[in-house]
Amino acid sequence: MRVFVISDIEGVAGIVTWGQATGGDSTLFQEARLLYTEEINAAVRGAKAAGATEIVVMDCHGAGGDYDFNSLVPDRLDPDCEFVVQSEWTEYTTFLEDGCDGALFIGMHAKAGAETGVLSHTVSGQAWQDLRFNGVSVGETGINAALCGHWGTPVVLVTGDRAVCEEGRALLGDGLTVVDVKEGLGRFSARMKTPQRARELIEDGARRALADLSAVAPYEPGRPCEIAIDFSSPDRLREYANRKGVEVTGSRSLVVRGDDWWSAWSGFFF
Repeated sequence: MRVFVISDIEGVAGIVTWGQATGGDSTLFQEARLLYTEEINAAVRGAKAAGATEIVVMDCHGAGGDYDFNSLVPDRLDPDCEFVVQSEWTEYTTFLEDGCDGALFIGMHAKAGAETGVLSHTVSGQAWQDLRFNGVSVGETGINAALCGHWGTPVVLVTGDRAVCEEGRALLGDGLTVVDVKEGLGRFSARMKTPQRARELIEDGARRALADLSAVAPYEPGRPCEIAIDFSSPDRLREYANRKGVEVTGSRSLVVRGDDWWSAWSGFFF
C-alpha cells in the first residue's frame, strides 16, 4: 500500500500564533517545527501499522523564505518514510501519477473566514477571501483533495482543529476519518489536546482510516471545472490578473476554467 502524507503546520496541537508558523530562527518557530514533525511521524506510524509499504511525506506549509514547503525537521522524521521538498505548492505530482492508494492530511487549518478556525486562511493569510470550485467554497483541504483526486487517490484522514475536521467531512463525506487536536476559541486561541495525546490519536486515526480505502471517494470538483477567487482588495488581484486563462470578473474577483480541475488550476497558479 502506497500512502501520501500531506501536511501543514497551522493545525498542529500547540500552535495558535503566526509567530509559530512563520519561517525564521525564532524559538517559537523552531519549537513549532518539532511539534509539526512529530505529528507527521504519528501518521507514518499509523500508516505502517495499517500495512503501508511506501510512505511519502509532502510538506505544504509556506512558512516563508527558505522554509517554504521545508518546515519539518528531517533528522526527526521516521526513517520508514521519504519526504519531498517542492519549490511551488501543488507542483509535485509524481507519486500520485505513479499510483497512490490513500492520502492522509495532517495539521490542516480551516478556510478563510471560518469563525473558530485557528489561523484560518486560504492560500494567503490576507489576500484570498474566498475560493470556489464549480461554485463550492473550499479551503486548502479542498485544494489538496482535488490534487489527489485528479489522479484517483482518496483522502481518508484529516487532522487539525475542529473547524477543519467539520469542513473536511462536509466536502468529502461522513466516511472521512477526522482527528481534532484542538478546538478553536477564535482565530488565535484554542483549547488543545497535549502533543503526546494528539500524536496517539493521529496514529490511531491513520491506522483506522487506511483500513478501509473505499470509505471516501476520490474528490472530483467536476468536469469542466471553474475556479473562482474573491480577493480582499483590488491590489491583491493584480498578481493573478494577467496569468494564463484568467478572466477578471470584478474589482476583486476572477475566474479560470478548464476541462478538469488540474488544467484549470495549473494553468494559472504556477
